[in-house]
Amino acid sequence: MGEIVLAAKMTHVPTLQMSEQEGPIKGKRQAAIDGHLEIARRAKELGVDTVIICDTHWLVNAGFHVNSNAKFEGLLTSSEFPQFIRDLPYSHEGNPALGDAIAAKATEMGAYTLSHQLDSLDLEYGTLVPMSFMSRVHPMKVISVAAFCTVHDHDESRIVGEAIRAAVEESDSKVLLVASGSLSHKIWSNKEYAPNNGTFTISSEFNRQVDLMVLEMWKRGDHATFLKMLGDYAQLCCGEGSMHDTAMLYGALGWDKYTGQCEVVTEYFPSSGTGQVNVLFPV
Repeated sequence: MGEIVLAAKMTHVPTLQMSEQEGPIKGKRQAAIDGHLEIARRAKELGVDTVIICDTHWLVNAGFHVNSNAKFEGLLTSSEFPQFIRDLPYSHEGNPALGDAIAAKATEMGAYTLSHQLDSLDLEYGTLVPMSFMSRVHPMKVISVAAFCTVHDHDESRIVGEAIRAAVEESDSKVLLVASGSLSHKIWSNKEYAPNNGTFTISSEFNRQVDLMVLEMWKRGDHATFLKMLGDYAQLCCGEGSMHDTAMLYGALGWDKYTGQCEVVTEYFPSSGTGQVNVLFPV
């Protein structure tokens, strides 16, 4: 019988990659990189063989979707930020049987979901950035779930999370479940970015304060209250991908019945106007 043995909310900002390259950002995101490496160490200790990443950079307009290919290999240049992420090499094994099972279970539970095994369906950088660091410590199979859901509601994403858990428990896999996305996500406007040192600052003090409040709620295990505000938080603070990654994570953990006291692995930091963090959700 399989199980989700570790869960996390993780940053995937392009400056993590740039932090290891020559230039003005070199070394500036080491704390976030160290957070990714630490999460991978925990996964290795727990015997994780597969990571399921709910990716807020995979945009979908109808249905839910799972990338269940057997092998992912190539070079990534981000169409969003080609000046930041270019020619990033990747090579990861997939877990097609578990990906297919997630889609079938979610559809059965009422959230129509398709599983895909297509070499031409690339992984997005919300999956590839965390994997590029975590795989250094512990190579894991990867399944990517679309979590930039434009015409979906959080209740549907909750069902997808519940289906992820059900499918995992019927498998023989030990899984790390990742919600890959920011907290608040109001990127600086193009005109404001440079004058406000946008790479290292938050675009809204209101967003920063709400982000910090949310982290305190997570640390004390007050998830039921957080879920009551999830919809407003995602809307008012421009949650990345409308925070469907977070709804999926909570669906898998038991939604408002979940009471785990979270551990902040990388302290909150602003990036291009947004609020970023690495947080472990104890299972």
